[in-house]
Amino acid sequence: MKYTYTEKKDTRSGFGAGLAELADKNPNVVALCADLIGSLKMEKFIEKAPERFFQVGIAEANMMGLAAGLSITGKIPFTGTFANFSTSRVYDQIRQSIAYSGKNVKICASHAGLTLGEDGATHQVLEDIGMMKMLPGMTVINPCDYNQTKAATIAIADHEGPVYLRFGRPTVPVFIPEDMPFKIGKGIMLQEGTDVTIVATGHLVWESLMAADELEKEGISCEVINIHTIKPLDEEIILKSVEKTGKIVTAEEHNYIGGLGESIAGMLAKKRPTKQEFVAVNDTFGESATPAELMKKYKIDAAAVKEAVKRILA
Repeated sequence: MKYTYTEKKDTRSGFGAGLAELADKNPNVVALCADLIGSLKMEKFIEKAPERFFQVGIAEANMMGLAAGLSITGKIPFTGTFANFSTSRVYDQIRQSIAYSGKNVKICASHAGLTLGEDGATHQVLEDIGMMKMLPGMTVINPCDYNQTKAATIAIADHEGPVYLRFGRPTVPVFIPEDMPFKIGKGIMLQEGTDVTIVATGHLVWESLMAADELEKEGISCEVINIHTIKPLDEEIILKSVEKTGKIVTAEEHNYIGGLGESIAGMLAKKRPTKQEFVAVNDTFGESATPAELMKKYKIDAAAVKEAVKRILA
């Protein structure tokens, strides 16, 4: 495999490291948290810039309103709480106070998807990408590992307009080079192939690489693309790939309704109809278990990607 790893880190720590770097780099960056400083790894930012940190408490709707107000003064607010509380709990505030007027607010959401694990279905948001991508002007980013999450956090500070940045709780392999530039809206070709295109986002990128490695041993050549920015979608890299392979598998830790796969299917329907398989949660809520158990049961792991490739080739 071209990409290997020597350690595992949680993507939320990548967010914390990126935010701490922004404390030094950009004096306009401010941070707000809804009583989850440790979970969002915001301690280092607070150490460096305590006067630019606001502990809002368990009042997420208020946090979004404060962030919108701070953005009017020229500040760049980064809000921090769990993905469930960053979206469904405060959707009205995001729509009316942030998205509608294009406020420069960065909505940073941890503990997304099934890999939140033992906290169970009430906290395992699987519809957040769909909710946020439907808001006009909202950029939606879902990085795959620690390094990419850190780079994305730093990059969105320079992007004008609202951003939804999604990351997770568990430790996952760190395989993206630390110095790889992060370009909003530009997918990354991780591995070239000829038989099938695999387009993945978030934690499913590494799972897709593992699946591709196993399939290569069986004589199946997979092209693997990392789509970290779900909106705006990098149509060019996807279209170029499916022109070659004629088949696509999309992989994500999200409901198949409203997620990356649906965005790609809609784009391909208009520009190049292509046979597609979805690796995603099949329109259901999660449950309490370990991340690995949940990924296996709900078929969003490397084995599920491998099965999807074989189905589409059959």
